[in-house]
Order: sequence, then structure tokens, then C-alpha cells
Amino acid sequence: MEKRDYYEVLGVSKDADDKAIKSAFRKLAKQYHPDVNKAPDAAEKFKEAQEAYAVLSDPDKRRQYDQFGHAAFDSMNGGAGYDFSDFDFSDIFSEIFGSGFGFGSSPFGGSYSSRGGSRRRKGADKLMRVNLTFEEAAFGTKKTITVPVAHDCPSCDGEGGHGKKTCPTCHGSGVMTTEQRTMFGTFASRTTCSRCDGKGSIYSEVCGKCRGKGTITKDTDIEVKVPAGVDDGNQLRVPGKGEAGSNGGPNGDLYLEFYVKKHELFMRDGDDIYLEIPITLTEAVLGCKKDVPTLYGNVKLTIPEGSESGDKHRLKGKGIENVRSGIKGNMYVILRIVVPKKLSRDQKKLFEELSKTDLESGSEFKKLKDYVKKNA
Repeated sequence: MEKRDYYEVLGVSKDADDKAIKSAFRKLAKQYHPDVNKAPDAAEKFKEAQEAYAVLSDPDKRRQYDQFGHAAFDSMNGGAGYDFSDFDFSDIFSEIFGSGFGFGSSPFGGSYSSRGGSRRRKGADKLMRVNLTFEEAAFGTKKTITVPVAHDCPSCDGEGGHGKKTCPTCHGSGVMTTEQRTMFGTFASRTTCSRCDGKGSIYSEVCGKCRGKGTITKDTDIEVKVPAGVDDGNQLRVPGKGEAGSNGGPNGDLYLEFYVKKHELFMRDGDDIYLEIPITLTEAVLGCKKDVPTLYGNVKLTIPEGSESGDKHRLKGKGIENVRSGIKGNMYVILRIVVPKKLSRDQKKLFEELSKTDLESGSEFKKLKDYVKKNA
């Protein structure tokens, strides 16, 4: 029989997001799980939904399926289609049915038994703060960071103990089954074995080096390439450098969060930077040329005569490189006229002579004078 399209199986569109795909599978799993639905075709429909979800919930598998269809997996498995026997459904089934639901053994493969303690689990992610100078954030850099990384304990090979033997409480199954008789019949429920924590085995001696954890933590130096253009609060993911996984599961990831030190002159706004420069009254009135610092060296800026405080001059491409596009922002120079607080006798005479000149003919002065006269 020709396989149905995975999107059709789950009843979702081809642009459905992860949330919609998971929701559709939950609905079908509740409807067709063999322990719930005893209809002749329920098991086959449940298996079909499992396979569709295993592919579409994985970004890489979904990308392959969108490009090549079922043929993407036929070639890998001798024409048998996608093999999902190693896919872990336990978390989603626990959400649907609860951790005590007795699934029994599945004829379809896939890890979803209630032996939660023996499943491979990915370790927790970790967050670390990394301090950067303004220039390091702008241009990128390499940082050597000391990270406490969990490794398998060499004394017990990651087992957590010595003298491994089958758990006498659950007889190696990792679960305890209890039956409850009610007026509606007998119901079986399964819970994780409390003695072996679902592993199915115990140890005659707890490892003294790792104290039963199976892992030890060592400080490890890792070199990280910080891309140009990162900003305060940005994060960088370093795969596999987080907390240790359990039962052979992979380590979590390390997230580095950047804190950028403020610059003594420059202020940053996205990819643009701002610099306020002081000029004298004379420079503002007569105009001048000023040496202005940028991240890429000094430039000569022409300040026109009659400039005012707050005037803005753009230096194109003298900002910060965008961390994604690589396009540089701009730099803006803001003028600030500094009024002298102390003058020599000769300087005061010059200003007094200047005050005799009519400098109040502009519209700004006229508007204020007219309003004062009107309200006198």
C-alpha cells in the first residue's frame, strides 16, 4: 500500500509550526493508541501517526522529507521507509496519558515505556556571563573560557557504582505494576521503581569518586569565537558544553550571554554609534575643521560656520558591523557648544564689542520679542 503524505496523516498544512504538529499528534495518539482504542485499524493508524510525527517534529528529517518525500528514507532502510524505532516518545506520551499509564510493549518500536529512569536524557543547558570591551563587541574576538564540564566518572565508567545486579524489587523491569479492581473492571497502572529509579539494576557499592552520580565535573578551557557586532545581552550557543546527560544521554548546551562595557566616548544604538564633540563659540560662528575619532581611526570633519548645539553630522559606514548581514551602520557626530566660564579682561572687551552689534534680527529673537510686547 502506498504511504500517505505525512502532513495529510497529521491533518496539518505544510507550513505548520512545531506547536501545531505536536498538537495534531497528541489528538491522534489519544484517539488511536492500542491501549485505548481496540478497533481493528487503530494500531495501524497509531503507527502511521507515530511515524509522521517522528519525521515532521525533527527539523532535519522534515527538511529531507519536504525535498524528497518518502524516498528520502527508503534508500536508507532498504525501501522500508523511515525507521523510528529509536525515537523517544515517552515525554509526549507522559503529557497525554500521565506517567502512571500502562503502555505495555509496543509492536511498532519507539521508546515510550514507563521506565522513565532508564531513558537517555539530554543534560540541562547552562548560562554563563562573558564580559567584552566595546571594541571586542564591535570587531569580534576570541575568548578562552573556563567551563565546568561533566565527564563520565573514570572509576565506575559512568555507572555510578560497582557490583551491578538486577533490582530485586522490579526484577529488572524498572517499573512496578499495581492492579486496582473497580466496578468497571480491573485497571493496571505502572510506576517507576523507587529502589532503582527505573534503571532495572542496583549496585552493591556506590562509587566513592562520583558518589553515585556517574559523572564528575572538571574545569575545561574552551576557545570561543565571538562574532563582530554582538551587543549587550546577545547570546551565543556552544553545543554540548552544558550539564551532563543521564543514562548515556548527550550533554546540554552552553549559552554565553555578553555584557559589553560602556565606552568612554562612543554611545551605541543598534549598529549606529554616536559621539558628542565640544566646540567653542568661535568655532561655531566661524566654522572650522576638527579631528574626530572613530572606531576605524581619526577623520577630519568640516564644521560649517553658524553651527549650533545639537547639529548632527553623519559619517557613513563608520558604525558597527551588523552581526547577521555584515553591513556597517553609521556614526553620528553631535555638536555641543561650550560657553567659557572664565574670561580674561581682553576677552570680555571683545564680547562687549560684539554685543553692540545687532545679532537679534533673526526670526527666533523677533518671535519672542513680539510675544513679550503683547503680554506686557
